Amino acid sequence: MRNVIILGLISFFADVGTEMVYPIVPLYLTAVFGATPALVGIIEGTAESLASLLRVFSGYMTDKYQNRKKVAFAGYSMGIIYKLLLIIAGSWTAVFGARAVDRIGKGIRTAPRDVMVSQAAEKGKLGKAFGIHKALDMAGSALGILIAYLILRESSGNIDYRRIFLMSMIPGILGLMLFFFVRESEQNNSEVTIEPFWKNIGKLDSQLRMYLVVVFMFTLGNSSNTFLLLRAKSVGFDDAGVIFMYFIYTITASALSMPFGKMSDKAGRKKLLVSGYIVFAIVYLGFAVSLNKPFVVLMFVMYGAYTAMITGVERAFVSEISPPELKGTMLGLHSTVAGIALFPASVLAGQLWTSFGPEVPFVFGACMSLGAALILILFMKNGIYIED
Repeated sequence: MRNVIILGLISFFADVGTEMVYPIVPLYLTAVFGATPALVGIIEGTAESLASLLRVFSGYMTDKYQNRKKVAFAGYSMGIIYKLLLIIAGSWTAVFGARAVDRIGKGIRTAPRDVMVSQAAEKGKLGKAFGIHKALDMAGSALGILIAYLILRESSGNIDYRRIFLMSMIPGILGLMLFFFVRESEQNNSEVTIEPFWKNIGKLDSQLRMYLVVVFMFTLGNSSNTFLLLRAKSVGFDDAGVIFMYFIYTITASALSMPFGKMSDKAGRKKLLVSGYIVFAIVYLGFAVSLNKPFVVLMFVMYGAYTAMITGVERAFVSEISPPELKGTMLGLHSTVAGIALFPASVLAGQLWTSFGPEVPFVFGACMSLGAALILILFMKNGIYIED
């Protein structure tokens, strides 16, 4: 578990820096550059999709050349470049370019990092390993958001965005330094001959193909978290209050990730995934109603629980049902499928919000989530890939 902890700490520091910035960027776009919710949706959806398209190729390259540590380091390094670009940005298009760089970095690093986590997991404790990593990851997010909240609260409405962007680079640099302590397994030193997955997509495990369909369907209704922040603001929270809601979400996800990961090792991944999709549907319906501020707080808590149920568990699930020699590729493909769906999801959410009101995109997302849960219940197993 040594590598799991170190990789978790790398994610912890990277996310401190990232989340100091993430909840502020939509405020930055709307307050400084006059961006509308529809434009924010286009920016977020495009940036996330560009990143996700790279994940399957990043996973394939790490499977082929066995260079997971180097690829992950390069991906995390782009987070520093992102902050520099935000500092010099003078228009919403420049902010969009910066967001694209950040998400591309995430697309590069995710698959090799997840493979290293799965390799470091103890036998029968894959869910726990991903749960530990996610807990540290979300703890970093929570700390970054808390710092952003404290800065905003003390700013009295006069936010120095660029100073926050500059400060956010420090934890990211600390995270990069931890790569010196990551150990790669001995087999990661030579090129491996593997056929590109797209030549044999029909030969993949049927459960894996089915789950990729479920992920695509669910993500069509799961727009960027930016819309949750904008929804909180529309209910009456000020900028600092919006950031604090996001903090509540991340600290909840951090606290519950390892318990839910361990639960999936015993109860099975499918039960946690179905439960997570149902909780998501309840949360999105709650955001559609948003009766008052205390109710919105509860929804952010439940959204954190959903994240803890899904994120680490689905990576453990994909790792189990993937051929061992294509584990990185399949983890990357999973993220790519979600990313392809995220662009139309965010654009559609922005358009629905602008045209029909903030309630409509959340109702749509709840319906898609319930549909995904139904498919899981009817057609999915808890299956683990078994070599011939």
